[in-house]
Amino acid sequence: MPAIIRLAVPEDAQCLPAIEICAAQAFRMIDELSWLADSPPMSIERHNQLIALSTCWVALDAESRPQGFLSAERHDNDLHIHELSVMQSMQGQGTGRHLIEAAKDYARSSRLGFVTLTTFTNVPWNAPFYARRGFRTKAATDLDPRLAAILREEYRYGFAPHSRCAMVWPVT
Repeated sequence: MPAIIRLAVPEDAQCLPAIEICAAQAFRMIDELSWLADSPPMSIERHNQLIALSTCWVALDAESRPQGFLSAERHDNDLHIHELSVMQSMQGQGTGRHLIEAAKDYARSSRLGFVTLTTFTNVPWNAPFYARRGFRTKAATDLDPRLAAILREEYRYGFAPHSRCAMVWPVT
């Protein structure tokens, strides 16, 4: 049974960090990124901010428990995806794809220009996954100031040079 996608509500915020931690365990398979499995998740306070903006969606299992989420935020004419996480037990079943479709639907109905994100270039469930969903990689020389600043901050956080990229999906 496919997951049911709905807008997140304040009560969901408490369980979203655990979903992110569970999803991050997949990084243990990649030596140079295994440290991400032990990194702190997005704070409950930040989740609550994005939930209040109606730019956070959850994927529910058959018992109506959140098993995945996508948290995003509007920036001018763009919707920027901050985090997409799915419990390991639900990965590979289309949950992430359905969450992305919810964000795309929001961008369409809001008449935005792009859905944007930053991600790992060579992790199979990152850039290649988004490319299959219609996102395209932006050249480093073609980044707007907001996306360039996000990537700079990610490299300061500790990611290897050139391991990350910005991707965009044009709404129209």
